[in-house]
Amino acid sequence: MEALTELCDLVAQNPDLFADKLAWICSRCPTVAAVGGSVRITRSHLNALLALARFLSKCAVLPAAVSNARSPLLDFLRALPSAGFRPSFWPQSFSLDSISLFLSDLFRYVSLAADLSPAFVCELSPFFGPTIVSAAASLGDEAAIARAFLSAVAQSCPPIPAEDGERLVACLFEQFGPDDDGLSTSGSENSMSWVSCMPSKGKVMEEDRDVVDDASSEISSVPNGGSAERRSGAGSNVEGRGGGSAAFEMESLERLEKLEIAFRLVRQILDRAGRMKSDQLELFQKIATKQLKSLPAFLKIRKRVWREQGPQLKARINTKLSCCQGAVGIQIRGILYFDHDGKASKDALRRTLALLLDAAEACITSSWRKLKICEDLFSTLLDGISQITISRGGQLLRVLLIPLKPLVLTTCAQVDMSSNNPGAIFEAITKLCCKIVEFGWNKDRALVDTFIMGLASCIRERNDDEDGKEKSAVPAMQHNLIRLLADLSVSVNKWEVVDMILPLFIESLEEGDASAPSLLRLQLLDAVSHVACLGFEKSYRETIVLMTRSYLDKVKSIGNAQVSTLLSEADTERMETLPAGFLLVATRLSSSKLRGDYRHRLLSLCSDVGLASESKTGRSGADFLGPLLPAVAEICSDFDPFTSIEPSLLKLFRNLWFYVVLFGLAPSLPQNQLSAKSFSNSVGSVGSTTSISLQAIAGPYVWNGQWSTAVQRIARGTPPLVVSSVKWLEDELELNALHNPGSRRGGNNEKAAVGQRSALAAALGGRVEVAAMSTISDVKATYLLAVAVLETIRFSCNGGIFPADSTLSAPKSALSCVFEYLLTPNLMPAVFQCLKAIVYSAFETAVAWLEEKVSDFGKGADLVVQVLSAHSCFLIKNMSQRDENIRDISMNLLTQLKERFPQVLWNYSCLDSLLFSVHNELPSAQVNDPALVATVRSLYQRNVREWITLALSHAPCTTQGLLQEFLCKLNALQKTQHASEIVTLLSEIRICMGKNDSWNGIRTADIPAVIEAAAAASGEKKKVSEGFMLEVLSTAVVSATVKCNHAGEIAGMRRLYNNIGGFQMSIFPIGSGPGPSPQSQRVSFNEILLAKFVQLLQQFVGTAEKGVAVEKSLFRETCSQATALLLSQMTSESKLNSEGFSQLLRLLCWCPAYISTPDAMETGIFIWTWLVSSAPCLGPLILAELVDAWLWTIDTKRGLFASEMRYSGPAAKLRPHLIPGEPESQPEKDVVEGLIAHRLWLGFFIDRFEVIQHDSLEQLLLLGRMLQGTMKCPCHFSQHPGAAGTFFTAVLLGLKFCSCKAQGNLENSKMGYQMLEDRVLRASLGWFAREPEWYETDDRCFSQNEAQSVFLVAQHLLSDKTDAAPADLSLKGKGNENELYNLTGLNHPVWGQMDNYASGREKRKQLLTMLCQHEADRLEVWAQPLNTKDTTFRNKISSDKWVEHVKTAFAVDPRIACCLTSRFPANSTVIAEVTQMVQANIVELRTIPQALPFFVTPMAVEENSVLLQQLPHWAACSITQALEFLTPPFKGHLRVVAYVLRVLESYPPERVTFFMPQLVQALRYDEGKLVEGYLLGAALRSNVFAHILIWHLQGESCAPESGKDGVNPISNSFQAMLPTVRQKIIDGFTPEARDLFQREFDFFDKVTSISGVLFPLPKEERRAGIRRELEKIRVEGDDLYLPTATSKLVRSIQLDSGIPLQSAAKVPIMITFNVVDKDGDPGEVKPQACIFKVGDDCRQDVLALQVIALLRDVFEAVGLNLYLFPYGVLPTGPERGIIEVVPNTRSRNQMGELTDGGLFEIFQQDYGPVGTATFETAREMFMISSAGYAVASLLLQPKDRHNGNLLFDNKGRLVHIDFGFILETSPGGNMRFENADFKLSHEMTQLLDPSGSMKSDTWNQFVRLCVKGYLAARQHMHGIITTVLLMVDSGLPCFSRGDPIGNLRKRFHPEMNEREAANFMIRTCMDAYNKWTTAGYDLIQYLQQGIEK
Repeated sequence: MEALTELCDLVAQNPDLFADKLAWICSRCPTVAAVGGSVRITRSHLNALLALARFLSKCAVLPAAVSNARSPLLDFLRALPSAGFRPSFWPQSFSLDSISLFLSDLFRYVSLAADLSPAFVCELSPFFGPTIVSAAASLGDEAAIARAFLSAVAQSCPPIPAEDGERLVACLFEQFGPDDDGLSTSGSENSMSWVSCMPSKGKVMEEDRDVVDDASSEISSVPNGGSAERRSGAGSNVEGRGGGSAAFEMESLERLEKLEIAFRLVRQILDRAGRMKSDQLELFQKIATKQLKSLPAFLKIRKRVWREQGPQLKARINTKLSCCQGAVGIQIRGILYFDHDGKASKDALRRTLALLLDAAEACITSSWRKLKICEDLFSTLLDGISQITISRGGQLLRVLLIPLKPLVLTTCAQVDMSSNNPGAIFEAITKLCCKIVEFGWNKDRALVDTFIMGLASCIRERNDDEDGKEKSAVPAMQHNLIRLLADLSVSVNKWEVVDMILPLFIESLEEGDASAPSLLRLQLLDAVSHVACLGFEKSYRETIVLMTRSYLDKVKSIGNAQVSTLLSEADTERMETLPAGFLLVATRLSSSKLRGDYRHRLLSLCSDVGLASESKTGRSGADFLGPLLPAVAEICSDFDPFTSIEPSLLKLFRNLWFYVVLFGLAPSLPQNQLSAKSFSNSVGSVGSTTSISLQAIAGPYVWNGQWSTAVQRIARGTPPLVVSSVKWLEDELELNALHNPGSRRGGNNEKAAVGQRSALAAALGGRVEVAAMSTISDVKATYLLAVAVLETIRFSCNGGIFPADSTLSAPKSALSCVFEYLLTPNLMPAVFQCLKAIVYSAFETAVAWLEEKVSDFGKGADLVVQVLSAHSCFLIKNMSQRDENIRDISMNLLTQLKERFPQVLWNYSCLDSLLFSVHNELPSAQVNDPALVATVRSLYQRNVREWITLALSHAPCTTQGLLQEFLCKLNALQKTQHASEIVTLLSEIRICMGKNDSWNGIRTADIPAVIEAAAAASGEKKKVSEGFMLEVLSTAVVSATVKCNHAGEIAGMRRLYNNIGGFQMSIFPIGSGPGPSPQSQRVSFNEILLAKFVQLLQQFVGTAEKGVAVEKSLFRETCSQATALLLSQMTSESKLNSEGFSQLLRLLCWCPAYISTPDAMETGIFIWTWLVSSAPCLGPLILAELVDAWLWTIDTKRGLFASEMRYSGPAAKLRPHLIPGEPESQPEKDVVEGLIAHRLWLGFFIDRFEVIQHDSLEQLLLLGRMLQGTMKCPCHFSQHPGAAGTFFTAVLLGLKFCSCKAQGNLENSKMGYQMLEDRVLRASLGWFAREPEWYETDDRCFSQNEAQSVFLVAQHLLSDKTDAAPADLSLKGKGNENELYNLTGLNHPVWGQMDNYASGREKRKQLLTMLCQHEADRLEVWAQPLNTKDTTFRNKISSDKWVEHVKTAFAVDPRIACCLTSRFPANSTVIAEVTQMVQANIVELRTIPQALPFFVTPMAVEENSVLLQQLPHWAACSITQALEFLTPPFKGHLRVVAYVLRVLESYPPERVTFFMPQLVQALRYDEGKLVEGYLLGAALRSNVFAHILIWHLQGESCAPESGKDGVNPISNSFQAMLPTVRQKIIDGFTPEARDLFQREFDFFDKVTSISGVLFPLPKEERRAGIRRELEKIRVEGDDLYLPTATSKLVRSIQLDSGIPLQSAAKVPIMITFNVVDKDGDPGEVKPQACIFKVGDDCRQDVLALQVIALLRDVFEAVGLNLYLFPYGVLPTGPERGIIEVVPNTRSRNQMGELTDGGLFEIFQQDYGPVGTATFETAREMFMISSAGYAVASLLLQPKDRHNGNLLFDNKGRLVHIDFGFILETSPGGNMRFENADFKLSHEMTQLLDPSGSMKSDTWNQFVRLCVKGYLAARQHMHGIITTVLLMVDSGLPCFSRGDPIGNLRKRFHPEMNEREAANFMIRTCMDAYNKWTTAGYDLIQYLQQGIEK
């Protein structure tokens, strides 16, 4: 039910917003069938009804969506008469008490709802009155529930029509006939049977049980008994035993209960209906009168007289009194109803008044008076007396006051005073007296005075009676009477009343014996203190003088020795009564004048008490002064210590603190203030004063917790104790006077002085040695000790600030107090040193307080900010002091604050104060000293530079935002001179990309993501790149201007809107006519703009979701304007809570996340920084939204969390040739854009972390939530290599978060922080579970940022390890703080099963550190490939450590261990250990293809290892890795081959076609026919695969086996197999496939055969012969394709394109075809030329071009801008083949035939002069192609590179052709004349290196590309080598000599690390540069072949 109630209240607050919840509540209410009685109602129905009624009682207007919400409740109420009074209607086991409780709650809500809504009354009125009448007439079983209904209505009745009220009264009237006397017991049982089943209201509450049992006690006699004459005669019959009780016992309980309900119902009718028949009302009044007349007699009967006992008696008494309480209500309402002024009416009033007074007296004198019901009845009677008296003016005042005095005295006599709370009876009589006196004050003043004096005189009468008699206990009457008179004085609050009562109190006090006070004296003292609080000057002074004199007399009268251990009355007066009175006056006194006087008097009393206490023995001084401290604290609580103060008052404060220290009353000081030094042993023997002081300083001695608290409060209101600034000797004499000359503590002796100095040294924390205080006297030492204690306590309260109040507009630092001492001139050096130490001690106290509170939430956090701000601002301003020492101290303290609480750097108030102080706070206005002015100005300027530089180094985004805000403020203030100085300062500050010279060590601004975010926050449009420098001044000015402009736009629109009166139908003149108020105008304007901006931002989101680019400038402008609007509303709290405000703020945070582009994120960072800088209170809201948005990107897999394989960059593009996995379509949106956006976002998060980590635990926990979600799963991160920087930036944030100092205040979250750190480490290690990759972008700074990001993680791990080493030792064995470190053998949620957490954690961190260092070095090489200095990771790691790393990696993730071999391929220890680990855990690694090489080895094949049995279950690897297992070393092992074929079958045949030459060669060793089976199967699935396979089979037929001696049986069987396999393929064709095969092969066989026809023809006839033959060939069908490019469909042959080519004994021809792209536009026909060769073996070209194609794919995947053109070549038969012609190219030879110059001149002719855009573009094209072929040439070693084999296309790109000599072969009988690794002739260097010295930018760029291409190729060395290795037995010439495979592997240099490999490639480029052998070979070719050189 509680949850339903909360939901109901929430719905009532926002009914329209939660209309659906209200509808749900209505649906839970009973249905029509249920309320009709046909279905039993349920408890949930009742709960829903209660919730609905509660809602209606709180909300008058129903939401339109649920306009019929009242219907279920109304239906239920209508059904009550017909069904609701039957037990079967209610839930089973629902008791009558439960029904009563439900109905009571229901009608309470219904009554409130009716009062709230007239519409509800209209719906309720027609049937509710009859329902009540029906309930009154109910009989039988229905009577019990009807009674409960009537009882609930009697308590809370909704309005009913007057007619229904009359009918109900008539019904009740019938039950009480005119003859009913109200006491008859003969009534019929059926007359009102609904009462008979009523649960007895006479049940006694538990707390009354003992009262009833003890009620037989005698009633003491009533003083001044004067009410006997008014007592009713009804009591005369109760004297005998049972005689009086018998009559009442005959009165049935049912009758009484009936009367109670009837009385209450009639009262409700009178209140609700407003009218009633007079005769009916008189009847009920008559019955009520009879009940009240019987009450005195009833109450006089004692317990022992009753025959009924126990529960029956208790029920009777409670029922009777409840009935009488109802009767009182009828009497009062009846009297007020009849408004007559006749004599009869007045007599009736008097009789009623007398009746109520008699009843009240009976209650107070009864033995049952302690019962709760009796107290309630007494209060009701007195309220009735008050109402009657006041309602009739002053007519009854005299009638009342005469009997009221005896009633008051009787009450005072009967009330028990044993406790401080006299109870409800005393409160009721006091309330009545106050009301009557206040009412009668202006009616009959004399009568009231007589009444008051009559009461007051009773105190004197008692004292007179006791004169000469033995003193006895004071009766309770006097105690209560004194209290009543005091309360009366306070309530009436008139000085005349006080002047009547107070003299009697004072006279009574003065007549008593003050030395031996009675309890009466204590009561009188308490009373006069209450009177003094009223603030009447005369009474106040009399009272305070009396109290202070009394207290001082008590102090003086106490002897030196007290043996009594119990508190006497005298001790009570001194220690409790008087101190309580002093405190009461201090608390309640309101007059500022009197408070000042009282403050002076109290402090004077403290001085007098201290002086008087000096002569006492022991520690009595604290006993005497301590009780006064709470009052002093209270009276000083509103004292402003900064106001000008009179010297006399200041001395009193000084004296007070002197005695506080002297008596040891100060609370314990913080332990960090105590020195560890030991002092002289003489300290302990000095005397009691020194002992007390030392105890007070050291902390173990505390007199009283209340006193200590009071001392702390006094410290806050105490001004600096600088009494005299010049007369030091005078102060000395005054301090000496504070010692009593007769005291044993007194005497200015050296022994006491040493003790005081030692105590002072201890208080100063050893900052000043005792020996240095030799010139300080003992009293002066005590004074300084008092100052130290005061200031230390002051700073331990609220951190040493004075909160803002009516006198202070902003919190003020208490440092102004401690520095006040240092401003005193002519101080002795020793005193100055002590005062300086006090300053530092107080400051350390404030720092300790801040460190303790720094992690508080809510108001606590706000207080910490206020403390830091106040202290910092004061210290900043204090640096302008004239005294150099003070300036130095201020500077020192400010520096400490910045170091210990860096958050102060970004406190706007502090920065604002500092920047304004540069000009405003110079002391030139006070001191005409130019040198001083210059010094101070220089000091401020240096501080500004240091402050801003330090702030920028930690949080550049926030710092720039604050600077921009300051400039906006300057602009608003129009301070031109000040602005110029600030501009000069800011112009010297800048942020550089990379290392900054302005700060030491690694700072946050060194993080690339942070510097990029800083550029975005600055509003800088320039892209962050290498050498980037952010000018703080220029960007701040520009951005501040933009912000001011947008703010001005909003303000202007609002002003215009207000001026025109809003957007309304009728326009009123400005300032005239009706219209909305300014407030409503402003609200409407804000709502309009909020809605518009929300709509615009939602449109941007929708555009981005559709994949359409968002217009950058429009988005930025919209967001900026929306931000300005939000900030313009920050002054209004109502706007801050509006839904539109929240929605717009949420969109501003979420839009950049939705759009996920760098531009959008830059805009986001700009506006987020703007918001948190301008309105820091929005920081938590913004961060909460950003964290939610970040977590949303995780769920939606965006940016950094795009973990799908197609987003994995190069890995996705190289599948399945070089990387395992199915190829997937690439994403439409650039993946890197999302990664950069996330990196920018992380930069902002890190910036905010640096700001909030010290002071906002709330925001810190939000970041923790973000990091927990980020690191929860290591596999949800993007696999893209370009994500390295973003990923490791997130890791760095996680590590920084886990190691931040705020953890120390989160003891309960220690385990959570440790778990988060484990998740961060696990995710970090997960990055290394993939093969190392490269990635290149157009942004040259991108790679450097990636390397820097990883490097910073490695540095953090190293520094964290260094910092944690001592901490770990200190934590060892310390309980919960380090519980994880002691755990062993646990199953960790992150790491799984572990032996020892601590050692495992250290090993994992070491592994991660090593991997991060290696990755950083690797990426650094990629970023800076030309940096020949080897800066790579060179730490010496032992073999054992490598083994440990492998084991640790394998335990975390086996893939990490496998990838270690890729990172360290030359490390035999790593390879051996990984091999062992893989083989030992083979079953667990089935899903890891990278593990194959570690157990599928030639040795395993040789031994037929059992490990190979796992291959059927192993995941598919890449094609090249699978093909490696088909090489001869693996001997065609069946399991291995089966796995290879399974891998190949898992990929589409078209993907495998690329490796057709290798598959054909695999047939050589296919003894099990498995490869053949795969080929045949794949041929059935793909026609293209089948055709290419057939052509390659034909190409291998009868191919010569060059370099082979003798006959190779394997080759013979291979040759015999080829036709068979070919025929099997053809036989397997379907008819359609066979048709395509025949048409395709016939077509190209005809074209190829033309070469044979041309051979006998003369050269000049060959071209015509080609045309004749081409005319005979027809293109049959539209599905024929080029064999060299299967995606190009042949449409026709260009008949005139046939060209015969030169050849020694062959006639190759070139034919051009018209082709279309298979997947492109069928109407877009393009030419494509092909060369058809006969008599040439093209297979070696195929191999070379395969490698070039793989390199091209690698370069493209990595993103390298390198150009390779692997043109198509296909062998179609023995020494026959088709070669694709490179389009739009000409050979260098052809170019030379037309031009005499070299390449440089040719390029100028073709592309324009040097420097033009076309020439430079062509130069760049030549560079990227030359670099690409340089890498390919290095690996393939192609020779015969004459100019005929070099082509240039129309864009200037180089293409190599003709690979007849590669690897180990070369022309001229393998003489290897061309010994350069690639051709780089002189004419080529002219283009690549214009300087000719290898120092130009183009040359460096060329070398950079070569290095990166080589590094990228090395990553896929195994795939490339495998591709070549499978062709070893093919008989190609390139394998005819040497060790081609071994040398190819050597050229990859796997033993080198990345930096060494880069340097090798640099040397290779330099070696090839214009090498003479290159030029020599060109010359030879020119001379031999005529090929142009």
